[in-house]
Amino acid sequence: MSRDSVRIVGALLWMCMWVCCNGDGEYVLYKDPKQAVSDRVADLFGRMTLEEKIGQMVQIDRSVATVNIMRDYFIGSVLSGGGSAPLPEATAQNWVDMINEYQKGALVSRLGIPMIYGIDAVHGHNNVYNATIFPHNVGLGATRDPDLVKRIGAATAVEVRATGIPYTFAPCIAVCRDPRWGRCYESYSEDHKVVEDMTDVILGLQGEPPSNYKHGVPFVGGRDKVAACAKHYVGDGGTTRGVNENNTVTDLHGLLSVHMPAYADAIYKGVSTVMVSYSSWNGEKMHANTELITGYLKGTLKFKGFVISDWQGVDKISSPPHTHYTASVRAAIQAGIDMVMVPFNFTEFVNDLTSLVKNNSIPVTRIDDAVRRILLVKFTMGLFENPLADYSFSNELGSQAHRDLAREAVRKSLVLLKNGNKTNPMLPLPRKTSKILVAGTHADNLGYQCGGWTITWQGFSGNKNTRGTTLLGAVKSAVDQSTEVVFRENPDAEFIKSNNFAYAIIAVGEPPYAETAGDSDKLTMLDPGPAIISSTCQAVKCVVVVISGRPIVMEPYVASIEALVAAWLPGTEGQGITDALFGDHGFSGKLPVTWFRNTEQLPMSYGDSHYDPLFAYGSGLETESVASIVARSTSASATSTKPCLITVLVSATLCLFIFPSLSRLLRR
Repeated sequence: MSRDSVRIVGALLWMCMWVCCNGDGEYVLYKDPKQAVSDRVADLFGRMTLEEKIGQMVQIDRSVATVNIMRDYFIGSVLSGGGSAPLPEATAQNWVDMINEYQKGALVSRLGIPMIYGIDAVHGHNNVYNATIFPHNVGLGATRDPDLVKRIGAATAVEVRATGIPYTFAPCIAVCRDPRWGRCYESYSEDHKVVEDMTDVILGLQGEPPSNYKHGVPFVGGRDKVAACAKHYVGDGGTTRGVNENNTVTDLHGLLSVHMPAYADAIYKGVSTVMVSYSSWNGEKMHANTELITGYLKGTLKFKGFVISDWQGVDKISSPPHTHYTASVRAAIQAGIDMVMVPFNFTEFVNDLTSLVKNNSIPVTRIDDAVRRILLVKFTMGLFENPLADYSFSNELGSQAHRDLAREAVRKSLVLLKNGNKTNPMLPLPRKTSKILVAGTHADNLGYQCGGWTITWQGFSGNKNTRGTTLLGAVKSAVDQSTEVVFRENPDAEFIKSNNFAYAIIAVGEPPYAETAGDSDKLTMLDPGPAIISSTCQAVKCVVVVISGRPIVMEPYVASIEALVAAWLPGTEGQGITDALFGDHGFSGKLPVTWFRNTEQLPMSYGDSHYDPLFAYGSGLETESVASIVARSTSASATSTKPCLITVLVSATLCLFIFPSLSRLLRR
């Protein structure tokens, strides 16, 4: 070995010893990445005071975080609430810089325990300007494609990491049993088996554990992965009348057979954290349910990660919220909650919990269990080795590859519910014609297309808040250059009659909403949607695209509609819709939830004795792409023993007439 090589090796060894030592030069085991995670947890835990332990159990919102607060209170975690960003249209670098400042405060505390930053990346990195917004979960449930959601999880993880964030509060694995619930679009399906399959998103977010990995132990497989959070434990999709945060009335068998199976799958796949639901089970608040958190989740299912509360979930144990707060803190911690999303008045929580432990109202062993779980996740994900983020993934935010993936997800999520009749289908649409009409409240509104949990908590209206392609923009890109596209949000009958449109594409649905703001007994489309359908579909052949987070009232309008497509909340990539409308790809999606006739039928799920839907669970017409149809026709002609030249010429002419885009397809 040369003299220079010796010097380099010596320097590296010195640096390693420096990293693994405290300020006095003493070797510190928990700082040594070569040691087993369990040994590092034990070593660090043994050095902690009660104040440092309780600090690790606290998660505060970024709006109240400062370097000094992180240092002085030993804060374990920071989050961005819905829409909480460093500044409007913040770049990936802006996010990284902000989060690193908070992290520096944690690192200069006595033991230098890094904090973990969390955010709701529930359909892509949805709080962040210019991120790729994927379809909400209900649309992904329509794809029945676990590999697709796994790839979406991986893309979301790297976009989240691009902003310096290592933790997302996703996926929601609720089983929505009533579309009146304002969070139904966050559920993959009314069928727990579909929800179980879709927990593969965790493998995308966190990485896939090796075959010899111990099931139930958290796993995060690299710097391009994030810690995931299965939520909301448990039964949040089964509340009476679909009222958010309300009471789920069912026996233990009903809870375990419908709402619990996806949690077992998530834990098997190494999910790092589980978030507790605001809702109750048979009158008992989940945030205070010892039997289900400590007993079933940590005991029966052997979950080894940490359990986190929902936003101010401890406050909501009492009614009105925050009354009898000390009693609520005691109930939540005793039930088995490890980290508490305070998120603002954290000093009250810290003081109350400290007092409860010191007067023996909460045993210190419960605190110890919580802190060990939190440290286990932090060590497992490499947070001690890489506490500070850099700009290395910045170019991944909203990348074309991710947008292409989102476009694929959109077209696979579309459910074709009606398409003319067998002898005269309306879809696929011809690209080349004289003039077409695009209409409706949702045709040129990116915010409506994305739904809630996009840029802000409740979503937005318009096209300025982030980057994407609306349905109108997608149609203009898809049709032949000679085709005139006319947009009129609410056309009257006279306008339609005077323009001689070849056909109309109408987009209607729901405005954006999140959580309780979305609870609805009526489930009607946004006005003037019904009037637009009535005036347009009576005058010209129309395809109606429903952009909604759930089934809405459609029965009165179906007879006048030539073709009907459920597009759910597709996100930023509207071209996924036109991919199917114009036949580049066939329709393949299946209803993940039952489409009711009227709201008086609700709740109604597949298998119920009173099951009489407008469209049954699993419905969805399948179509071939134009290219497949042409290839099949060509193949059939080629296998004919005595092809007739006239027949071939007539068939080709008809194909060109029916599918004007054929010549373009063949040129590609």
